Amino acid sequence: MEDYRTVRGTATGEYEEKKSRFIAQLSFADSEEAAVAFLEQVRTANRTARHNVYAYALRGNGISRFSDDGEPHGTAGLPTLDVLRKGGIVDAVAVTTRYFGGILLGTGGLVRAYSLAASMAVERAGVCEMAACAFFSFTVSYADYPRVQALADRSPALRVERTEFGNGVTVYASASEEALPAVQTALRDMLCGRVSFLDGGRGYSEL
Repeated sequence: MEDYRTVRGTATGEYEEKKSRFIAQLSFADSEEAAVAFLEQVRTANRTARHNVYAYALRGNGISRFSDDGEPHGTAGLPTLDVLRKGGIVDAVAVTTRYFGGILLGTGGLVRAYSLAASMAVERAGVCEMAACAFFSFTVSYADYPRVQALADRSPALRVERTEFGNGVTVYASASEEALPAVQTALRDMLCGRVSFLDGGRGYSEL
C-alpha cells in the first residue's frame, strides 16, 4: 500500500476567452463506473454545449482515460489529464464543458483554456494526502482519556479518527505500519498496561 493524493469532493472552475466559456467540473471517483457516471451527469446537464471534454485518473491498476470530444487532437483531454498528473492526483475525474463563443482560439489557446479551467477546479476542490495505515481501537476510562488526547497531540504518528463515549471512552485510531508497534507500546506504558487493542484492519487515512 502506497500513499496517494486525491480530491476531497466536487468543485467547478470556469474560464472565459474570446466569448467561449470553459466550465470544468471535478469530482472524486475511485472507479471507472463512478467516473463515467459523473461524465454522463455533466453531459446531460449540458446537452447544448459544443464539447464535454473529460479526463480521469484512477489509483487502481493505474488507469487513465481522456477524450477531446471533437476538439482538435491533443488540445483538450490530454491537457486536462496533465493537470491531474502534475498534481499527482488520482481517483478523480474532470469534465470541461465548452460553450463556443464563435471565435476560434487556435491550438495554443485551447490548451491554455482547458488547462486553466481544470486547474481552477482542482484548486477549489482541495487536494488531500491519503496515507496507508493500520487501524485499531481501544477503550479507556474517562480519567485516562485526557492522557490519550495529550499523547495524540504531541505524537504525529498517532491519529485519532473518532471517539465514542459510553461506560468508557472508545478510541478509534490509526498509525502507519512502521509506527504501529511503537505507538501501541507508548499507550501501554502511559496507561500502565491498562489497555488492550482491537485490530481494525488496513486502509487509508487523510493526513
